[in-house]
Amino acid sequence: MSLTATDKILKDPDFQTLTSRRSRFAWLLAGIMLTVFYGFILVVAFVPDLLATKVAPGATLSIGWPIGAAIIILSWVLTAIYVRRANSEFEALNNKILENAK
Repeated sequence: MSLTATDKILKDPDFQTLTSRRSRFAWLLAGIMLTVFYGFILVVAFVPDLLATKVAPGATLSIGWPIGAAIIILSWVLTAIYVRRANSEFEALNNKILENAK
């Protein structure tokens, strides 16, 4: 009985490596983002005066705005990190798996 390409891919040890590495890395980045975001929400809910602190004496800008902006920028940075690793390490492993399946 001949194996189909799908069967070859699923049995390939590199495929198992790829899925475990990619999944572990994605969960790590998601955990970082969720921790930061929900930490910010908890501060808003339970210690709002902390975020109402002015950036400088006499300033109108509170510290909450730059922190909120930093959270948005962090999401972009984490996305860029994932894309960079996906396009290098994960893509190379994916191509090797596809070559072995032929």
